[in-house]
Amino acid sequence: MKASTFVYPWDVNGDPAAAERIADLGLRQVTLASAYHSTRALTPRHPRQRVVTAEHAAVLYPPDDRWRGRTLRPYPAGQWAPGDAFAEAAGALEAAGLEVHSWVVLAHNSRLGAEHPSTAVVNAYGDRYPWAPCIAQPQTREYLVDLAAEAAVRPGARGTELESLGWYGFQHLHAHDKTGGVPLGDAGQYLMALCFCPTCRDGYADAGLDPDALAAAVRDALEPLWRGEPVDEGWPAVEKLLGAQWAAGTRVWRDAVARSLQEAAVTAVRDAAPEGFQVLLHADPVTYHCGANAGVDPAHILGVADGVVVPCAGGPGLLPAFAEARGEAGAQGAVLAANFGVVSGMGGSPGTLGADARRAAELGATEIRLYHAGLASDQDLTAVREGLTAVPGAQ
Repeated sequence: MKASTFVYPWDVNGDPAAAERIADLGLRQVTLASAYHSTRALTPRHPRQRVVTAEHAAVLYPPDDRWRGRTLRPYPAGQWAPGDAFAEAAGALEAAGLEVHSWVVLAHNSRLGAEHPSTAVVNAYGDRYPWAPCIAQPQTREYLVDLAAEAAVRPGARGTELESLGWYGFQHLHAHDKTGGVPLGDAGQYLMALCFCPTCRDGYADAGLDPDALAAAVRDALEPLWRGEPVDEGWPAVEKLLGAQWAAGTRVWRDAVARSLQEAAVTAVRDAAPEGFQVLLHADPVTYHCGANAGVDPAHILGVADGVVVPCAGGPGLLPAFAEARGEAGAQGAVLAANFGVVSGMGGSPGTLGADARRAAELGATEIRLYHAGLASDQDLTAVREGLTAVPGAQ
């Protein structure tokens, strides 16, 4: 059961001991960021720094000439990841005996939305989400597909993990977020994620929905939440609030958009990659879910990609849907990686890693992911090292 940890280039570059420290955990693989959103991160053991502020979404390598003359293009990183930061870190990690896979964040980019507002998701009230590019817009889709291919297939990478390859919605840990005053729940998050940009309005119309009437229906559906009334979870709650016909119509458009983008991005990566290059998606088996773990149809995505990385911070409950779908897709060899938080200060449980991994394996997981070696304390890393000794095949 191979284990990999997520790492940023700035965790490694400038710290001569970092790569060996990660290898000494007992890992065989790392998932190294090559394109990432804005963040503020600790580097608890780095000899030159303790805090890294990545001011905007950026590629952590020099972008190539494919972007020349294009309006939408990736932003190079600033001093937090200068030059070819990915290649520098990948070289050090590979020298320590670790297999490197790239980690590519796609439809999550606040700077893109700030500089090109028309690319952003627009909710039913007319508010724009600059962090969330609308994945239905042709120009945005072209940008995301090309970014996936370029950022995934970096020198030294043996595979990739594509994050946020689907709809992004309202949920976003933005700077000084002040959005928790009204619990939206599963249904409210979906309604707040529905996009009404010109492209999506045309898409709803093609699906037989009047976009103005739909926007009004969404606003009406959200009123009980603003009043603080309790709302059930799951898709039945969306149907109850919005109406089954309206709800189904939105899914016709949005599910098709996400599926075709995922297919195009994976194809582009494979076309650019050498033989045997592994392509995984960070995924949620509920198609209407939005965010970093894109909502997917499990059988469909396992017929497109080589596997998925599944969030398990709240438990392994999302794994069985993918395990069951492996047979339907004829993809018994597909990777099903359970992603566990191991930073106790961020809600992770490094002390239960061994038991958690064994439980995940019982539910069909073939690999595990650890979030995140660069952010964890020394105590957390000690617990990870001990936990991996109890995971068959992890070391």
